[in-house]
Amino acid sequence: MIKVSDTAKAKVAALMSEEGFEAGSDYVRVGVKSGGCSGLSYELKFDHSVGDTDKVFEDNDIKIVVDKKSFLYLVGTTLEYSGGLNGKGFVFNNPNAQRTCGCGESFSL
Repeated sequence: MIKVSDTAKAKVAALMSEEGFEAGSDYVRVGVKSGGCSGLSYELKFDHSVGDTDKVFEDNDIKIVVDKKSFLYLVGTTLEYSGGLNGKGFVFNNPNAQRTCGCGESFSL
């Protein structure tokens, strides 16, 4: 399961609306790819559809889609949003990550 904090929910809903997506019916696609300074980096985008092997979750009224491979790296993760002057934007609090980079956008297991 992937959780969505209240601040992330508000930002996701606003961004989805700006980009022509509907928070109630479209999806936030979360994934992991090779790269970044720690070896793996997070991907976050909006999607209208779900693939055959995708896992679908809903938390805090946000529908989340994760591909099968990425799911293993993301179990138990919470998507948060940090705004303000020193804010980083979307932040993944991943209990599986053993090491993260300073920017918080990549990790290793």
